[in-house]
Amino acid sequence: MLTFTGRGSVTTCDGVTRRDFLQVGTLGALGLSLAQFGALRARAAEAAAAPPKDNGRSAILIFNLGAPSQLDLFDLKPDAPREIRGPFRPISTKGDFQISELLPGHAALGDKFSLVRTVFHTAAAVHDTGHQMMQTGRLFSGGVNTPHAGCALEFLQGRRSELPAHVVLPEPMGNTGGGMPHGQDAGFLGKAFDPFVLNADPAKPDFRVPDLRPPQEIGEARLQRRRELREIVEGTMRKFEASESAKLMDANFAAAYRLMTSEKAREAFDLSREPAKVRERYGMTRFGQSALLARRLVERGVRFVTLNTFITVFDEITWDIHGSKPFTSIAGMKDIVCPMYDQGYSALIEDLHQRGMLDSTLVANLAEFGRTPKINPTGGRDHWPACWTVYFAGGGVKGGRVVGKSDDIGGYPAERPVKPSEIVATIFHSLGLDVETHLPGPQGRPYPLVDFGTHPIRELFT
Repeated sequence: MLTFTGRGSVTTCDGVTRRDFLQVGTLGALGLSLAQFGALRARAAEAAAAPPKDNGRSAILIFNLGAPSQLDLFDLKPDAPREIRGPFRPISTKGDFQISELLPGHAALGDKFSLVRTVFHTAAAVHDTGHQMMQTGRLFSGGVNTPHAGCALEFLQGRRSELPAHVVLPEPMGNTGGGMPHGQDAGFLGKAFDPFVLNADPAKPDFRVPDLRPPQEIGEARLQRRRELREIVEGTMRKFEASESAKLMDANFAAAYRLMTSEKAREAFDLSREPAKVRERYGMTRFGQSALLARRLVERGVRFVTLNTFITVFDEITWDIHGSKPFTSIAGMKDIVCPMYDQGYSALIEDLHQRGMLDSTLVANLAEFGRTPKINPTGGRDHWPACWTVYFAGGGVKGGRVVGKSDDIGGYPAERPVKPSEIVATIFHSLGLDVETHLPGPQGRPYPLVDFGTHPIRELFT
C-alpha cells in the first residue's frame, strides 16, 4: 500500500474519516501490482530517456474478425470457374483497381485507400493465430505474448492528453474457438499498458461509457466526497511532482483516476454531440457508431483506436461465411454484413478527408486470413491463410493502388507476398516509429518492435 501525506481531511465512501493522509492501496484495480510497479520504474525511465518523436499521426485499426472473402470483395476472379469466382460482379473504383459490387461506398473512395492482395501466413488456419500475428507481428510462442501495436505505441510515446493513448471499441475480441490470446493487450509490457476498453455498444439509445461515470446508486453526497478526494489526490501530485515515484504514479494512477472525472473525456465519448445526419451517415449500427466514435477520439488526441467489426464468430453473423448454420453463406453476406460495413467505412474515410484529418490518421483494415478459393458444398468458403487482402488509407499512404498480385484463383501470392509482420511494421512506419526500436521483453531481454529484417510496405508510401 502506498501512502501519501496530504492536507485536510475527507470522509470516504466507506464512512471512515482519514486525516492528513490519503491511502492509495488497490493498484491492482488499475492493473498494476507492486512488483509490476517496481519493474515499470526502470522501464519507464528507459523509455523516457529517448522517446520517439511524435509525428502527429494517429491510427484506427479496423479488425474484420471472421475474415472477409478476398474472392468476393477485394480480389475477384471473374474469369475463373464458377465454383471459384462466386456470384458477385467486379465494379470499377476511383482507384487503379476493381472491387465487388457489394462495396459501392468503397468504390466511390477508391482513390483514398490502397489494397495489399498478397498477405499470407503458414500457421494454423484458426482465427486466434491470425489475430495475434496481424496485431502484434508475432505468433504467441514459448509463453511470450507480444504487445498489440497500439500498446507498444503507448509504451514508447505515452498519452497526448487526459484521454487514453489506446482505446478498443466496442469490446475486445471474445471466443473464436482457439482458446489462445488474441493479441489485443499489452502482453509482456504489463497491464499498465493495456488499452482502455469501451465495453459498450455506442449504437444503443442508452449508450454510456461504464468507466467514465459513477454508478447510478451513488448519490450527490457521495459524489461530493469523491470530489474532495480528487482534490487531495491532485494536491498530493503537485506536492510530490519532483519525486520520481510521484511522476510514475502520475503516469499510471492519476491518469486513470482523472479519466473518470474528466469533462474532456466524457465529451469525447459523447456521441449525442454529433448532428443526427452525421450519425445516420455512419449508420445506426454497432460498427457504424463505433467508427464515428473512433473519429471523435483521434480528433481529440487518442493515438490508437482498435475497432473490432465483430466480437466473436459464434453468437452473430460475421465474415466467417462457412455456409452451414450457425454461419452464413456467401449470399447471406450480401444482405447482412456488407451493407453496414460499407456504409460505416466509407463514412469514416469521407469524414476524415473532409475534416483534413486523413493524412494524419492511418486507417488499416485487417483480417486474420482469407477464404478458400473453392466454394464449399453448403455455399460458403472456409478458412484460408495462404492469401488474402488488407487495405490502408491515410497516414501517408498513397491511395488508389494495389500491392501484390494473387494467382488466377486468388489462392496464393503470385507477386510480392506479404507477411503479417510487414503489416504491423507498416503501421509503425506510418506512426513515425523505427521498427528496430527495442521494447523491454521478459527477463529483461530486448525485443524489437518486429523481427529483424522485417520492413514496412514502402510501395504504399512512395
